[in-house]
Amino acid sequence: MKSPLVADAQLPREGGAERAVVDVAVGVLIRPDGDFLLTSRPEGKVYAGYWEFPGGKFEAGETAAQALRRELFEELGIHTQRIEPWRQMLMDYPHALVRLHFCKVWEWSGELQMREAQSFAWQRLPVTVAPVLPGTVPVLTWLAEERGFLGATF
Repeated sequence: MKSPLVADAQLPREGGAERAVVDVAVGVLIRPDGDFLLTSRPEGKVYAGYWEFPGGKFEAGETAAQALRRELFEELGIHTQRIEPWRQMLMDYPHALVRLHFCKVWEWSGELQMREAQSFAWQRLPVTVAPVLPGTVPVLTWLAEERGFLGATF
């Protein structure tokens, strides 16, 4: 895996250089029309109000798909049927060193319920919500590249 991307490099790192990596499963929910889901980070969390792809931390013994299924049900009230592991990225935030496991989610059932009082928006490129969480920006670039928007950055 490449060197981590660094968010807010001017801020000190909690836990210093020896901090543990936190594994996080992230769902890129894609509708048949190509729109994808972004949710806002709830009040009381680090980067509250920033937009991101939904997901959360692994629990002991979980795979990325298992963690994502659990997190999407807990946060959004949906049941996932088709999850495709996609990419991984190491992100160095001031509060944590995070290994993001991105998965595309093609099929789910249930109506979206914002169980953490977050907001949601179905988006296409370029996105119209802001600010976007630093760890989300590379994903938007990957989606743009897949969709033929060469050299796009978000």
